[in-house]
Order: sequence, then C-alpha cells, then structure tokens
Amino acid sequence: MKLGVVGLPNVGKSTLFNAITNAGAQAENYPFCTIEPNTGIVPVPDHRLDVLAEMYHPKKVTPAIIEFVDIAGLVRGASRGEGLGNKFLSHIREVDAIVHVVRCFEDDNIIHVDGSVDPMRDIETINLELIFADMETVQKRREKAEKSFRGGDKKAADEAGLAERLYAHLESGKPARTLECTDDEKQIMYSWFLLTTKPVIYAANISEDDLGKDEKEIPFVVRVKEAASAEKAEVIVISAAIEQDIASMSAEEKKEFLEELGIGQSGLDRLITASYRLLGLISFLTAGEDECRAWTIVKGTKAPQAAGKIHTDFEKGFIRAEVVPFEQLTENGSMAACKEKGLIRSEGKDYVMKDGDITLFRFNV
Repeated sequence: MKLGVVGLPNVGKSTLFNAITNAGAQAENYPFCTIEPNTGIVPVPDHRLDVLAEMYHPKKVTPAIIEFVDIAGLVRGASRGEGLGNKFLSHIREVDAIVHVVRCFEDDNIIHVDGSVDPMRDIETINLELIFADMETVQKRREKAEKSFRGGDKKAADEAGLAERLYAHLESGKPARTLECTDDEKQIMYSWFLLTTKPVIYAANISEDDLGKDEKEIPFVVRVKEAASAEKAEVIVISAAIEQDIASMSAEEKKEFLEELGIGQSGLDRLITASYRLLGLISFLTAGEDECRAWTIVKGTKAPQAAGKIHTDFEKGFIRAEVVPFEQLTENGSMAACKEKGLIRSEGKDYVMKDGDITLFRFNV
C-alpha cells in the first residue's frame, strides 16, 4: 500500500512525514522545500505478531508495511503547471490513497502561503486542482468515446454518457468518488486513473496545546470533519510536532508518553488503522520457527490469491489452506493443541480469508 502525503506548503506535511517514517525529509519553513518525493517504508504495528513471536521464538519477525510518499506542496494553478504542479499531479497518480495534511493551528512564526490559516480554503485549493486535472482527462475520454461511437462501437455510448455526467459533477466542484454510479460505471471510471477517485484521509494537524482536547472544542477540526463527511473522506486528528517527539522515543517511553497525554495511540497507529479501513485491507499471518509474518490483502480475497501473495507457485499449485483464527490459537497456546481439539480448519479454493487467520498453505507444483 502506498500513501501520498500532500498539503499546501508549511502546513506540517513534511514534519509529519519525518515523524512517521524517520526518513529525514527536509522540513524547512519555506515553500517548495520538498521537490522530489521522499519515500519511507513503515512497519504496520500488529500486537498479534508480538504474541506469535513469544510463542514460536522465530529467527525473524516481519510485519506488513506501508509506503509513505511525501509529495511536493502545491499552489493554485498546479493543474496548469504552476509551481511544481505537473510533478505533484504525476506523483499522486501513483499512490493508492491520499493523506491530505491540513493546518488547524495558528502560529505567527510559521508563514502560511496564503497569509492566514483557513483549513477549508486549503482543502478547496488542493481539491480544485485535482478536479481541474480530472476534468481535462474526462473531456479527452468523452471525445474519444464519441468518436468510437460514431464508428459503430456501441459500448462507447455508455462511456460517453458517463463522461458527460462525470464532467458536470466535477464542474460543480465535487470529486469523482462521490458520483452515484453502477459497478460497471465505477470500473470504467477507475480505468481512467482519475485523481479524485482516490480515497482521502484528512490529517487535521493541531497544536500541542490542543492535543487531548475534545475535538468539538477545536473549531478548525470541526470544519475539516464537516468537509470530509460531504465528500466521503476520513479524518484523523494529529499533532505533527508531538509525532516528531514520539518518533525518537523507545517503545516503553512512547507508551508512557501517550498514556500521560491520554491519547492511547500514536498518530501513525491511527493513520494506519484509518488507511486499512478506507482501502478495505486486512492481514493474515503465517507462523513458524523460521519466521512469523503479517501479509496485507484486500478484504474478500480468496485463499489461493492470498497464497499468491507469498509466492506465485503457492497460488498455481494451491491444494488447501489450514486455518485457525488468531484468538483460538492464543486461547489454546499452540498449533498442536489446536490440532488436538480439531480447531484447525482445512479450507479450499473458495474460502474467503479473514483478518487474523493463522494460515499454512498446502500446494503442489
């Protein structure tokens, strides 16, 4: 999974990226400091792996990973190539979802590119640039479909009709993902690689002083949540400055610090949870003395395709999956105990994987 971290200059985007990836991207206080996208690979926290490691004492523990891409800040006119617009848009096309960092704090020492703090204006600035870029794409698709229809391609009529509806939807300032359409139309739309079909998580970046407050008491956050609700997006409230402090702590220090703040989870943990939910992702696990590992799949994936995540040969020669839910394994203490009690299920090609399945794939090539 690849998440693109975006935002206007000086909203805390690169500070947040540095904190959650320890990748050392530049974060100086001036626009366009981030020019080429910095990339960081982040392990997905999963307490189940810790339990399996205690049980198996493996040579290696391998968590699932998320790739974060810190994408250059943009300004109005990016869709026309202003600033670093063209690079910004091309980098967004390559990610699975967008983490849009929105500044929700006042600070006279940090200059806002528009001269004042207004999260709604910031959201609109970036959204409109993505919409303008999509309008250009949809217009080209419509012209191509109309030409094909005149040439006798009846399927092109459906595509042209969808393009016309979608263009009007975008023109009204709404992202493509909010257009009501059939599953077939969604498939057509996704084949166009539009920017505004990508899922969005708004990271409302608050000050250290506001951390721990009821979110309803932070007006900027309330407005971001209202905007997100209207466009089917997620919101997490985060303090990039605090995340930067947490990034340098040991696991024990981090736990104590979060308890003192009364926030339970770090921003990164909440961001990953929101990302998984937004993209419909789950993890299954494999366990043994050599390695305990988490594997990320899309919810609804069947056993052979899940096996293929480990190795293509596993999918080609799939025979069965031996499965026990994580909870049953921990309740009984070992795979041997689960086997004695008949708790290990033998599942075939039509089995839909569940989150937390401990799985051994049987295959023959």
